[in-house]
Amino acid sequence: MAATPPLVVHVVYRFDTGGLENGVVNLINRMPAYRHAVVSMTEVVPAFASRVTAAQVGFHALHKPPGHGAQIYPALYRLLRDLRPAVVHTRNLAALECQVPAALARVPVRIHGEHGRNVEDPDGLSRRHQWIRRAYRPFVHRYVALSRDLAGYLEHRVGVPRRRIEQIYNGVDIDRFHPAAGRREPMPGCPYDDPALWLVGTVGRMHGVKAQTLLARAFVRALELAPAMRSRLRLVLIGDGPLRHEAQAIVDAAGAGELAWLPGERSDVPQIMRGLDAFVLPSQAEGISNTILEAMASGLPVVATAVGGNPELVVAGETGELVASDDVQALAGSLLNLVSDPARSQAYGRAARLRVERQFSLPAMVDAYQGLYDGLREAR
Repeated sequence: MAATPPLVVHVVYRFDTGGLENGVVNLINRMPAYRHAVVSMTEVVPAFASRVTAAQVGFHALHKPPGHGAQIYPALYRLLRDLRPAVVHTRNLAALECQVPAALARVPVRIHGEHGRNVEDPDGLSRRHQWIRRAYRPFVHRYVALSRDLAGYLEHRVGVPRRRIEQIYNGVDIDRFHPAAGRREPMPGCPYDDPALWLVGTVGRMHGVKAQTLLARAFVRALELAPAMRSRLRLVLIGDGPLRHEAQAIVDAAGAGELAWLPGERSDVPQIMRGLDAFVLPSQAEGISNTILEAMASGLPVVATAVGGNPELVVAGETGELVASDDVQALAGSLLNLVSDPARSQAYGRAARLRVERQFSLPAMVDAYQGLYDGLREAR
């Protein structure tokens, strides 16, 4: 009889739509050498959990109330003792405290991943957050940083020895996300189907550091700088959250409401990507952005703010452009650069697709994580 594969328990704050969570889904669906379970400190959203197609994956919601998570330690301890995982893998600061009950439950391998900056600490300068990470450092066997920027933060500000840090990039499904065949594909419900139009957009939760309002302001500024572009330039903002209404108000106030489409959250993101002419990520902070990788895999030129891991993905002047965070004028200029030079935009998109194929595929990401799990299990 074949041996039962070892179990990895993935601990997140909330299992819902997001780049971090989507990365967990991709890992689970493509790593049959391990069994998997997901523990959410708060909620497991069924519609998102349905994206997991691997067999016999357990989902556990701890319904943690606001504040420190010590009150869920007993429940998590009992759950881990029942599941008997070979590996516990927590992600981001909100789940880091779960390393304590994992250690008490004597989980053999304990890994913590840093996927991006905290909303309230976009530059990683908070001494409180650094102190918290130092406090839990003895419970973690190995750290995973999704970018060189985050690896440097862990080493130099948190004091994690370099030998205990692995740097693993996210991967993207290059079969699911691929360039449109010929002209861009129509997006269901989108009012902009004229091939003469040029659609710039973004996809993501509309809150906090994602800063979609910056893109809305830059779009308005681009129209002020080049009024003739009102007949051609269109804005597409996909996602939901508090910034959605703020962004809509910005374009409405500028008299450009009919030039922007904000339909809310969508599940057809690959088709949305193939319906754009360019992708923008206006974030104030990032780890390694899944949506940038998805856009690059879709053959889109990318304009991104030069924060976090974005410069590790977007090669300025080759696959897109980088601008300073919160610089409306610079972002507006980049939009006009791309819309006024279709040949350059298309060249950026082709180079972006090639870069993803070579360096950011899902198999490479899965192999890296499985190698990490295997190596730490053997070492311990």
